[in-house]
Amino acid sequence: MSRIQADADPHEGVTAKGDLTAQGDPAAQDDPTAQGDPAAQGTLAAQAAPTAGGDLTDRLLAGLPAEAVLTDPDVTASYANDMASFCPSGAPAVVVLPRTVEQVQHVMRTATALRVPVVPQGARTGLSGAANASDGCVVLSLTKMDRILEINPVDRVAVVEPGVVNAALSRAVGEHGLYYPPDPSSWETCTIGGNIGTASGGLCCVKYGVTAEYVLGLDVVLADGRLMSTGRRTAKGVAGYDLTRLFVGSEGSLGIVVRAVLALKPQPPQQLVLAAEFASAADACEAVCRIMAGGHVPSLLELMDRTTVKAVNDLAHMGLPETTEALLLAAFDTPDPAADLAAVGALCEAAGATQVVPADDAAESELLLQARRLSLTALEAVKGTTMIDDVCVPRSRLGEMLEGIERIAEEYRLTIGVCAHAGDGNTHPTVCFDAQDADESRRARESFDEIMALGLRLGGTITGEHGVGVLKKEWLAREIGPVGVEMQRAVKQVFDPLGILNPGKLF
Repeated sequence: MSRIQADADPHEGVTAKGDLTAQGDPAAQDDPTAQGDPAAQGTLAAQAAPTAGGDLTDRLLAGLPAEAVLTDPDVTASYANDMASFCPSGAPAVVVLPRTVEQVQHVMRTATALRVPVVPQGARTGLSGAANASDGCVVLSLTKMDRILEINPVDRVAVVEPGVVNAALSRAVGEHGLYYPPDPSSWETCTIGGNIGTASGGLCCVKYGVTAEYVLGLDVVLADGRLMSTGRRTAKGVAGYDLTRLFVGSEGSLGIVVRAVLALKPQPPQQLVLAAEFASAADACEAVCRIMAGGHVPSLLELMDRTTVKAVNDLAHMGLPETTEALLLAAFDTPDPAADLAAVGALCEAAGATQVVPADDAAESELLLQARRLSLTALEAVKGTTMIDDVCVPRSRLGEMLEGIERIAEEYRLTIGVCAHAGDGNTHPTVCFDAQDADESRRARESFDEIMALGLRLGGTITGEHGVGVLKKEWLAREIGPVGVEMQRAVKQVFDPLGILNPGKLF
């Protein structure tokens, strides 16, 4: 068995037992709110104590090295936002960059004692405002916790810290003939902790699924500093409530993930890609339906509309066919991908494709995929600012979704490009606008809401992989209803009775 094991176990010297008063600040021992007294709970008990300013920094420095505590306002301001548009943010009181589990525990004990909000962050590539700072908060950046602790080819698991970059993990496990499938478009920079926080997806979800399906177990630091382990590292396990899945997609509102056990798969064969041009988005969506109804299992099935194709060509001069109304990319990583592409190519032609071009080799395939990965960057260059939507609808209604978006673009006089994980119905309508133009900015925000409403009318969901954050709080309430909101808030109350973890997100 080949195993990579880090020199030091992050659990060494850490106890998972006890509460705040057993582990931490003496000043909190006689305070009922430290134990979650209902009378003291409320919006944020995140209203920090009046003395929290200097006291906060001093207490943090008692358990953290000086270089891990940033207080210069010019520096801390750079940690205020993720990549979302129209999402307010505040000014953090301090940014901390821990390297160990114990340091994260110290931060949370300090924050609980002083009633200071804590906003966890990864690489801040998110698109919903989930990592945006709030005024006076501690920004807890986990990017320095970036060790791959173990890769086990027999158990087919990797054990990693939250700051490990997605692409770095993929390359590391590839050296052992293994594969970590979730691959967001930002995979070269986004972190595993951030992927877990937002339950992110990627291009390969149609065959391999999303992040949640690969998280077997977690170590989580709770709001009061206690360390809890969830899940397993075995192939099977159904003991108790599935708390691991509860944390995936919780956007740092329930606890701080400090270690993850991730499932791996054997490295598949090199995939080959096919590109099919269509005279209408409706025809491309019909091809998607035929492919899925025919029992085919592509490793990727992506759609780019005319606006997106033109934007990519303008940015990267890739020579994509701008005469097309929709470009469909299909890939297979099967033992005989050429045969699978031929079958899918025939289905595309039957659905009205004007041209079908299978890639001859891996290099040509990668060129086509690079065009898809450039889509969001290219659309941002159209006007300088984008508002990226993330609406998932049933595959059978994908054509209606695209037609509706086109109508919304015309109504609001905006450029809206669509790229989509077509195989699972996850669309990314991207509103392009000039942020310096107040009227255009207003229309962009209104068009975003219209797209959200359209997705729900078609039986979809407001987010397939980007999360809720600040951007979609109102729409989450509409999707899950008042009883759903009540139950989710009740769960939040159990894990975070003082309301200090990422306040203002989700609800």
